[in-house]
Amino acid sequence: MRFIPLAFAFLALAAPASAATAPHVSIASLKELTVPDAPYDEKANADAQVDAAIARAKKSGKRVMIDLGGNWCADCRIMAGLMELPEMERFLSAHYEIVSVDVGRFNRNLQIPARYGITQRLEGVPAFLVVTTDGKLVNTGRVSAIQDARHMTPQALADWLAQWTN
Repeated sequence: MRFIPLAFAFLALAAPASAATAPHVSIASLKELTVPDAPYDEKANADAQVDAAIARAKKSGKRVMIDLGGNWCADCRIMAGLMELPEMERFLSAHYEIVSVDVGRFNRNLQIPARYGITQRLEGVPAFLVVTTDGKLVNTGRVSAIQDARHMTPQALADWLAQWTN
């Protein structure tokens, strides 16, 4: 029976390291945030952008974070503004290759989430796909978890983004 605790200890050591701690966000309220008007390029080639991010991730050893949203969406623009804070930009660029993809009003570039098995309508935006370079979706079931970003604190949003660092 002594092998059972030893087996659990081995599994704990074999588990991946925990995610990095998000930086302390410099603002206490989203009211202090500068929110961009149009963070999503509606004319961009989303497939080429995602492919380029994956290629960069293969070289850098990072994961890819695909930000799905639309310029009409206040929560998407809030997240874009949060990600532009200097401390967040440094943190995110250290851990992810990031690409923003315009999904219009759920009628554009839906082939991107479909690459990762999301073929039904997105629950909401912003939606974040965190993927490995071999095409594995890391945050399954949680891609639209912050679709109500405007009711969260800046630090809670930063903590959410930090969950899937490797």
